[in-house]
Amino acid sequence: MNKLLPIAVTAFALAGLAEASSVKGNAVAGKQKAEACASCHGADGNKTLDNSYPKLAGQYPDYLLKALKEYKSGKRSNAVMAGQVQNLSEADMANLAVYFGSLPGQMGIIH
Repeated sequence: MNKLLPIAVTAFALAGLAEASSVKGNAVAGKQKAEACASCHGADGNKTLDNSYPKLAGQYPDYLLKALKEYKSGKRSNAVMAGQVQNLSEADMANLAVYFGSLPGQMGIIH
């Protein structure tokens, strides 16, 4: 059996995951909006000093957009996040999701 076949299959599978996001957003615009997120989630989306805030870097944009929409609608209950998303447009939320999804996530313990 060809030893490169498993590597090729894995590479194609990972490439498919990269394309799996259906979120259309602008990472540059998301970075500008993300300044307000830095105090809790870190400037690079990998806050490590206080693990009570989730890491956003490297998350799937679809997941991040869904979470932002749910905070805005009240489906997810969090007073801080509700205030943060109140004035975000659909485009703002998509831009933030694409931006944080494009950042390299760091491994670590999540509490």
